[in-house]
Amino acid sequence: MTDQPEELPQSFAPRERPTLRASSGTPESTPQPASEPVAAPTPEAPEVPARTRGGGCLRETALVILVALALSVVVKTFFVQSFFIPSESMQTTLMVDDRIVVNKLASSEGQLRHGDIVVFVDPGGWLAAPTNEPTGARKVLVDVLTFVGILPQHAGEHMIKRIIGMPGDTVSCCGEDGRLSVNGTPVTESYLDPGVLPSEVAFDVVVPEGSVWVMGDNRQNSRDSRAHLGMPGGGFVPIAAIEGRAAFIVFPFDRLSHIGGERPDFAGVPEP
Repeated sequence: MTDQPEELPQSFAPRERPTLRASSGTPESTPQPASEPVAAPTPEAPEVPARTRGGGCLRETALVILVALALSVVVKTFFVQSFFIPSESMQTTLMVDDRIVVNKLASSEGQLRHGDIVVFVDPGGWLAAPTNEPTGARKVLVDVLTFVGILPQHAGEHMIKRIIGMPGDTVSCCGEDGRLSVNGTPVTESYLDPGVLPSEVAFDVVVPEGSVWVMGDNRQNSRDSRAHLGMPGGGFVPIAAIEGRAAFIVFPFDRLSHIGGERPDFAGVPEP
């Protein structure tokens, strides 16, 4: 009897192991769990040697000082300058030791007008010659303070008065009503204190081109254009000598105020 291989029941037949396929249809091995992405190492920045602290601080301080000096020179040369009032000639508009700021942009004929209070350099012989000129180290200090704008140019040679006559004006005093007149029009000078006379000196002048006629508000205690009628220049102040128009009182603080504004006293004065 020939042995025949016994046919195994269907349940015992070897099964074909299923093959995993990728979406493209290509056989693939069993997928492994995805690993966490690893960032590329960041290259370390090279060490920068520390700056010498003392040297850097000195350089920065020197730069700040130079910039401050440059700004100071520009400001005091072209824009504003501070002055103090040394005398009583402008009382009570300005008092002794008031500190004022002058607008240096308002120093030409087109920017000046009747009633403006202006600072100007002595046109010649109005002030007594200084008797204590600085020398040595004191002169160097004065020169440095002048350069940076703490002291004005021509320190000790400045005066401050009010413009009464502009170029071409006829200014006279006093009329039958006791008032000063400009181009034949009487002027009510509201800035004068009660009891102050417009002038104790009679005058009748025509202001030349390029000049102004100035007077102090304290008329009986002011050496202004009237006191220099017989001198070279005839008492007139060249506009070129004007440093600028007074703009503010900045000290003492209880007198902090604006100087200027409208001048109604001269509103009716005609052109010459």
